[in-house]
Amino acid sequence: MKERSRVCVFCGSSFGNSPAFRENAERVGRAIARKGFGLVYGGGRVGLMGVVADAALAEGGEVIGVIPEVLSSHEVAHHGLTELHVVAGMHERKAMMTARSDAFLTLPGGVGTYEEFFEILSWAALGIHAKPIGLLNVEGYFDPLLALLEFGADSGFIRRRHLAPLRVSADPEALVADILSHSPPGLPPRATLDDV
Repeated sequence: MKERSRVCVFCGSSFGNSPAFRENAERVGRAIARKGFGLVYGGGRVGLMGVVADAALAEGGEVIGVIPEVLSSHEVAHHGLTELHVVAGMHERKAMMTARSDAFLTLPGGVGTYEEFFEILSWAALGIHAKPIGLLNVEGYFDPLLALLEFGADSGFIRRRHLAPLRVSADPEALVADILSHSPPGLPPRATLDDV
C-alpha cells in the first residue's frame, strides 16, 4: 500500500505584521489535512510554523516535524506532533524533509525560508528532484521574489524551464489542491553547471 502523499511547508518562525499571514497559514494546515495529505515541516511550535502544524493537527492530519538539536534544546520544538525528528544540524534537517515529501510549499517567512525555497528550486534545476514547488503569495509577499526570478531569466542567468515547477497562488486551498496534481518536467538526463 502506498504511503500518503506529503507536502513540505517552509514558513516563518514569526507571525509577520499582518493577520493575513497567520490566517492563511491556518488555511494551509487545514487544507493539507482535509485533502488527506501529510505535512512535513521544520518542527517548531513558534510563528507560522506552529500555526500550520496546529491547524493540520486540529483536522486530524499527520504532521512530521524535523528540527535541529540546537533549536530543539531552546524549547521551540513542537512536542505534540505525529512524529518529531531531532537531527544534528540544518543540512540533515533539509535532507530529511526533502526525502519525506512529495511537494514543497513556501509561505511568507524570513531569511531561512528564502534559503529553503532557493535550495529546493536549485535542486530541481540540477535534476536532483522533480517535485512541484508552490508559493503562497499572501498580500503580494512574493511579488518582489517573482520579479527577481523574471529579471534573472531576462538577464540570461535563469533558464525559464527551471521555473516550470513553480505554482503560485494567493488561495491556500486551491494551491494545496493543485500542487500534487502538477507534474513538473522530468529530470534532465544529466545535470551540469550549464543547466543551472
